[in-house]
Amino acid sequence: MDFQDYVSVDCVIFGYDFERLKVLLLERVMLDHTTQSVIFADKILPGSHVLNNENVEAAARRVLVEFTGIEDIPLHQFKTFGDPDRLNRQERDILWLKNIHQDPNQRVLTVGFYSLVDANKYKLSVTKQQSHPEMFKRNPAWYDIEQIPEEMAYDHKQILLEALAYLREGVKYNPLIFELLPEKFTLGLLQKIYETILNTTFDKRNFRRKLLKMPFIVPLEEKQQKVAHKPAQLYRFDWKLYQQVKRNNHDIML
Repeated sequence: MDFQDYVSVDCVIFGYDFERLKVLLLERVMLDHTTQSVIFADKILPGSHVLNNENVEAAARRVLVEFTGIEDIPLHQFKTFGDPDRLNRQERDILWLKNIHQDPNQRVLTVGFYSLVDANKYKLSVTKQQSHPEMFKRNPAWYDIEQIPEEMAYDHKQILLEALAYLREGVKYNPLIFELLPEKFTLGLLQKIYETILNTTFDKRNFRRKLLKMPFIVPLEEKQQKVAHKPAQLYRFDWKLYQQVKRNNHDIML
């Protein structure tokens, strides 16, 4: 396969497990080819160079399938990272690149994508055949966003943190969070998700008052069942009403 030497993609996949916000990372490992001892190990975002015959979003989707097993999720392109020295700031990155016969001084632009998914829905796996047995990416796993590893490849920690900022701004204006919700939900669950992702707390009455002004959050004539506490009112998200509000440029900011 022919790759674009100067263009790559990196994917920041956030996962919410209805308790914590997490991010999907791979383990990058370099082994001594003689002793098989670990020369170094760190964390890396799912990413790769773009094939000559694909666009950047197609590349991002291919990368996710190959390195994580995740497919068919919404992807949001948020920024291109192009610092001239983004690949050679750390000695381990230079060593890695030299051993895969890539010039550490070569400039590579990477296009960042992010997504927010239900972390419980996906079984993570690596499907790509590793071409360098002594240097490989493995073990896709969810990491708590409050415990991001210090050692990450290249500028990937910067990419991750900027994606997090885009996510936190995006959930205020776009229905990213509603894609996580069951068909019927309580306002308490919705508030918990917002608070977790935004890393803040809301006054319960003010939060609910603002939500209930949004016509696309529709109350149902149903309440929770089989709960130990007082059953809460159930709601649904109306996508058609949301699109109508969006087209009319109404303020939907949380």
